[in-house]
Amino acid sequence: MPTKVQKMSLLADMIAFAIIDGELHEREYMFLTLVAVELGVNNEELKQLFHEENRSEVIKSEFERIQQFYRLALLMHCDGVLHEREEVKIHEIGINMGLNPFAIRRVLKEMAKSPTRMVHPDFLLEVFQEQLN
Repeated sequence: MPTKVQKMSLLADMIAFAIIDGELHEREYMFLTLVAVELGVNNEELKQLFHEENRSEVIKSEFERIQQFYRLALLMHCDGVLHEREEVKIHEIGINMGLNPFAIRRVLKEMAKSPTRMVHPDFLLEVFQEQLN
């Protein structure tokens, strides 16, 4: 389980990604709120992150990096508009996290095909695991 500092860093990264297109849509904010609740971060702490400089931390666990990548991918689709800057940035973030570029592309492609923009957790893990073999 991530520490409080790690949880705040995950949310700060998500906030930075959410505003990459120049605005924070209501659905993106609602998604961030849901993730914050899931991570045990209260609303005041979340709001404070919008006023702080991004303090990204390295995520050591591969499973946690995959989880964070998927959260960002969901956030990218949240507003119903896929901006080119978001697509470029999500690939960049995934690669900087040390994730396999082929797995990144495959997951994003499957999400784009899905009517809900979601993929099954088993598929997500399988794609990244098969790239390790």
